[in-house]
Amino acid sequence: MDQAKQHTLKSYFILCFCILYMGCSGPQPKTIPKPPDQANNLRAMDTLIAQLKTGDVVLRAGNGPFSYMLANINQKDKSYSHCGIVVIEEGYPFVYHCIGGEDNTEERLRRDSVTFFFSPERNMGIAAVRYDMQTDVIARFATIVHDYYKLRPIFDPKFDLATDNELYCSEFVYKAVSRAVNDSAYIPKSYGYSRAYIGIDDLYLNPHATILAKVSYR
Repeated sequence: MDQAKQHTLKSYFILCFCILYMGCSGPQPKTIPKPPDQANNLRAMDTLIAQLKTGDVVLRAGNGPFSYMLANINQKDKSYSHCGIVVIEEGYPFVYHCIGGEDNTEERLRRDSVTFFFSPERNMGIAAVRYDMQTDVIARFATIVHDYYKLRPIFDPKFDLATDNELYCSEFVYKAVSRAVNDSAYIPKSYGYSRAYIGIDDLYLNPHATILAKVSYR
């Protein structure tokens, strides 16, 4: 574990490159992507947004190579590369999420409008997940999310569950949910690369989660 804590951002990029290489090795069929239908994409996005409530977890599949690498860290379902938590504020859903890189040069927990988070221009697809939480637990969940936002933890490139001042996207969701329900086993962990970690697929491939809707932009 001590050695794992010493991993740097550079070593993580090397790991992602290895995953990408293994996933892409061998002959690959050439395909011509279908141009996105922006009007239909926006209608589908708006339909999903209308269903959102405080406490929902939102997912997206970015359209860049780094997003592809991140999605491949998931062990069971590689459909999504990023996630966040919805809180309805003054009647509108905002998304709290941990992200680094060019999308967030400050590399601290951020708050974005859901339309920005779900943008068809920057994503291949989106989805929303709801947990079987009671009303009082959801209220506590929202308070915990706001408490994290006050602390503004930085993005964790080492993917280390032991640190609370540095969080990666699915780790943030896992820890906020675990605190709200007072159960660290509510969302199961994945194991690989000599450590325990939270894959994005762990957030919805468990008995407590229901996928509300999925939208594919392409």
